[in-house]
Amino acid sequence: MKHLFDASLYRFDEAQPSYWEASAPPAEFDAPPLEGDASCDVAIVGGGYTGLAAAYFLARDFGLDARVLEAGHIGWGASGRNGGFCCIGGTKLSPAAQIRRFGRDETRRYYRCQADAVRLVRELGESESIDFQPQGDAEFAVAESDAGYRALLDEAEMLQSLGLETGAHPRDEFREIGYDAPHQHGAISIRPGFGLHPLRYVRGLAAATIRHGATLHAHSEVRAWRRDGGQHRLETARGSLRAPRVILTGNGFMPEHLHAGVYGRPLPLQSAIVTSRPMSSDELRARGWHTQNPAFNARHMFYYYRVLGDGRFMLGGRADHTGRADRAELAFAELRRGIARLWPQFADLDYTHRWRGLVCFAANLRPSIGRMPEDPSVYFAFGYHGNGVNTATWSGREVARWLADPAAGDDVLPRHLPAIIRGRPPRFPLAFLRRQYLRAGLAAWRLRDWLHI
Repeated sequence: MKHLFDASLYRFDEAQPSYWEASAPPAEFDAPPLEGDASCDVAIVGGGYTGLAAAYFLARDFGLDARVLEAGHIGWGASGRNGGFCCIGGTKLSPAAQIRRFGRDETRRYYRCQADAVRLVRELGESESIDFQPQGDAEFAVAESDAGYRALLDEAEMLQSLGLETGAHPRDEFREIGYDAPHQHGAISIRPGFGLHPLRYVRGLAAATIRHGATLHAHSEVRAWRRDGGQHRLETARGSLRAPRVILTGNGFMPEHLHAGVYGRPLPLQSAIVTSRPMSSDELRARGWHTQNPAFNARHMFYYYRVLGDGRFMLGGRADHTGRADRAELAFAELRRGIARLWPQFADLDYTHRWRGLVCFAANLRPSIGRMPEDPSVYFAFGYHGNGVNTATWSGREVARWLADPAAGDDVLPRHLPAIIRGRPPRFPLAFLRRQYLRAGLAAWRLRDWLHI
């Protein structure tokens, strides 16, 4: 099986009709398709945040010849179409579950790395003059019941004990600093965190990567991958690339059919987003909205949402398990109904853009960085669980540092990283049934939300 979902999700020659594509300036860099035969020190499959950050640091800090092969245009995948949340996350394991599995010190270490990842994105924006339009200084988790707010207070206390800055905002206070709506029963804030324009960020990172000496090839889908002596040979429609080492990225769009070592390990989930017409600051205040911070509701089947820089309301949520274009229309309609239900003051809004994409889960619910045990010359990083802006950028940097470290030898685990991140996730049993697992999981999450457990 080449792709898990319907073919309509993998049209690499078509841009998504997103607000980001409509509002970003044209790319100011050249990323021509791979032509003819070429070679390099490190070949990177995937031109999103992970692949670009790996190429950026390999070229800038270590002087290695890195080339990136991207199937679509730079920013075609999730890196150019996500919700623009640069916030703490990366795993669906709760802090308590992480402590039980890895211990308090390793869990604290993981959240320290997450905070570092958020700061890394800001630092790259500043040092490389990337105008990704940052908004806010925290992320809000919003409760939809009094019991939910008490649970959030417990989570905030635990996160604070692990080194993060958190705040508690009862319903009346959040009405003044966040937003007013019948469903909100208070919120917690988690720092660091902010919103950004994801396509501006990925294009700016691409331009910086080229300036530092790496080479990018857009519209260069890898169609075959084989060993050629001590080299890897990656073949595209119009050329081939030889390299002694490969970094495999892609997250929800991971081309897992190319390498048996990663097949059946990612679990892509479809996400859908809608954006409204712009609203003025006076109109937003009149409708009870006061914050620039991104937010999500504290549920299993949650919505994530924010007001963009030009006053548009953006809402994202889960779509169906098939990826079919006709089913996507149902997901967009459900998002609009959700807005009317949760924010009655927005029920009359017109919506201008809608689009969809894939996020990446794993069976162990945590991000993964490692090398293939079958072939340590192949590195990978994926599994960001809907939190790829900072986690993927940081992961690309860490893979670059690990690859360039002569002391790493052939160790397949990145021992210098928190335990939660090390190594491959397990393969799903009967991996071709992953869409059915997803269907069952979505139903279970909806049931738990209905039962409030």
